[in-house]
Formats: sequence, C-alpha cells, structure tokens
Amino acid sequence: MKKMFSIVFLLFIGVQSWSQELVTLESCYQSLSENYPLVKQYALLESQNTLDIDAVDTGKLPQISFDAQASYLSDVIDIPIPNSGIEPPNNDQYRATLSVNQLIYNGGAINATSNLKLAQLKTQQKQLEVSLYQLKQRVNQYYFSILLQNESIALLDSKKNQLETKIKEVKSGIEYGTMLPASDKVIEAELLKIKQQLTEILNNKKVLTETLSSLIGKPLNASTTFQKPDIATNISPTLQRPELELFQLKKEEIESQKLLIQKDNMPKLFGFASGGYGNPGLNMLDNSFQTFYTVGAKLNWNVFDWNANKKKRESLIINKDIVDNEAEIFQLNTNIELNKYESEITKISETILIDSEIINLRKEVLLATESQLRNGVITTSTYITELTNLYEAENIFATHNIQLELAKANYNITQGQ
Repeated sequence: MKKMFSIVFLLFIGVQSWSQELVTLESCYQSLSENYPLVKQYALLESQNTLDIDAVDTGKLPQISFDAQASYLSDVIDIPIPNSGIEPPNNDQYRATLSVNQLIYNGGAINATSNLKLAQLKTQQKQLEVSLYQLKQRVNQYYFSILLQNESIALLDSKKNQLETKIKEVKSGIEYGTMLPASDKVIEAELLKIKQQLTEILNNKKVLTETLSSLIGKPLNASTTFQKPDIATNISPTLQRPELELFQLKKEEIESQKLLIQKDNMPKLFGFASGGYGNPGLNMLDNSFQTFYTVGAKLNWNVFDWNANKKKRESLIINKDIVDNEAEIFQLNTNIELNKYESEITKISETILIDSEIINLRKEVLLATESQLRNGVITTSTYITELTNLYEAENIFATHNIQLELAKANYNITQGQ
C-alpha cells in the first residue's frame, strides 16, 4: 500500500509539473516562427518555384507537334499542255505531319529565366520572414501584459492576506472594547473589493493568454507559468533587421530581370524536322499518297526593336532606385523608433528609482498607522487608506518594471537583435 501511495504521489507531481509549464519570451518567439499559419507558405513557395523552373527548362527539350488536315480546294493547278500526261492534283487533299523543333541556341535566355525564378523565390521567402519578425512586437505586447496581470494578482493577494490578518486583530479589539463596533466591516468591504478586482484581472489574463496562445500556436492556460525575462540591450544605431536583407534581394531580383531582358535580343537558332504522309506529298505533280520529310535549321534575330529593350532596362534601373529609397526611409523610421525606445528606457529607469523611495516612505507611514490603529487613535478606514496607498505605490513600481522590460524587448526587436 505504501509503495502504491508513492507511485500515485509521483504521478501527481508529474502531472502538476506538466500542467504548470514554464514559458519564456524566447520560447514564444520560437513557437511563433514554427506554428504561425504563414510558415506554411515557405513549402508552398518552394513547390511552386520547382514547378516554374521545370516548366522553363522544358524549353531545352525537343518540342513535338502533330498536325492532320483534310481539305477540299475549289481550284487546283492545271498544266495547259495537251497530252503532257501530267494529271492535276485532286480537289480533295489530305496531309498528316509530325514535327520536331529543337532549340540550339538562344543566348542563355532559359537559364536567365530560371535564375530570375530563384531570385523571386528568395525575395518571397524573405518577405515571409519579415512578416513573421514584425509579429514579435505583438508577442511582446501580450506577453508583458500577462506579466503585468500576474504582478497585480500577486500584490492583491498580499494585500488580501494582510487584511485577513488585520481583521482578526480588529475583531479582538472590538470584543475587548478597544475599537469601535463595525470597524471590521470596513475591512470586510475592502476584502470584497479585492475579490472583485481579482476576478476582473483574472478574466483579463485569461483573454490575453488565449490570444497569445492563438498567435504562437501553442496551448497556454491559467496554470502556465510565464517567466519574467531579464532583457539586456545594446544601445546602438546598427540595424540587423531582415527588411534590409529583403531590400538587397529585391535589387538582386532586378539585376536578374535586367539580364533576362538583355537575352531577349540575342539571336535564336532552332533545328527542325518534320515527316508526314499525304496526298499530294511534297511533289505536287504526283497525285497519290506519299511519305515525305523535311529537315533544316532556322535563325531568328530581332535586329531592331525600336529601343523597347533599352527602355525596359531603364525602367528597371528606376525600380532599383525606388528600392534604395525604400531602404533609406525604413532606416530613418527605424532609427526614430529606436530613439523613442531609448528615451523611454532612460525615463522609466529613473522613475523606478523614485518609485522605490516612495514605497519605503509608504511602508514607514503604514507601520505608524498600524500602531495607531492598535491604540485606537485612528479608524480602520484611515488604515485601509494608507494600506491602499502602499499597494498603489507597489503596483506602480511593478508596472514600471514590466514597462521597462517591454521597452527593452521592443528596442531589441526594432534593432534586429
């Protein structure tokens, strides 16, 4: 029986440990990058690109076509020589041909097209990475909001425990006549108010937790423990954002487009062969069904295109300038945002020092108030007022600490750390 109890106890501890899973900010980032629905597009883009390149590469393979035709001609060639022995062709004619065309040379246009498809894939995948990265600030907002709710719950629980202890002293004082009747009712009313506040905060936390869970694709619940991060920041204007890589990939894609446009004006050489069966065949004077074939080569070169190719390349140069301008604007706006977070970090850090001083003073006032309450100098209402003042000071201190870590996290995300 004792052994069975030990096994059940260990299983219970294991279940408790599992249900109270520890979640960190970094693990939320990781879950976001693995589970967010947008991630599925990586594989879809890969598959699409493979199909596109395979379709482009078919241009290197022989192109085979079959053609069959039956026709009736209202008039045919007639040799106006008496007794020539040459019969005019039939008015009804039939022909079936099988043709093969093989690209021999096109200046590398097919390879250039494949390279463009690969460049487009890299750009599209980097755009997905950028979109996922930008969601990290939403994760920050929900995560630190949950931490803030946890701090409020802990402070309210502490205030509740202190009041529950104090109400015993007050009831004892009422019983011995050292305190006014109904003094305990003031504390009981405050305890009900705390219960009401806890209900509201727990509901807010539940909504925030469910929202974060949906965002990162990971099950979270009321028993999940959220670790408070200690975030270090490297204050620097240097950016390491994926958007900068995206701008570079866009320019590489434009270069691939320019190379493809240059290839469009290159001469194209084809080999061809066709064989068929028809009446008449290639000999129009032989009025019978015949087999025939044709082989040869064909050169196609668009010598003059009215500068269309040149204008397309000039348009791409403008596109490249636009991308450079977008990168410049992005860096400007990001540096402005970094300065905002840097100022916020400095301001909150200074505010926290003052918060600590206020809390120490409030504790001294509350300590004196407790002594006065025991001696019947003040009412419980005055005591609760001072206790509430201390609670609010501690709550502001906790809020500023959470805001400081949030500002640091947002700074790191904005910088690209």
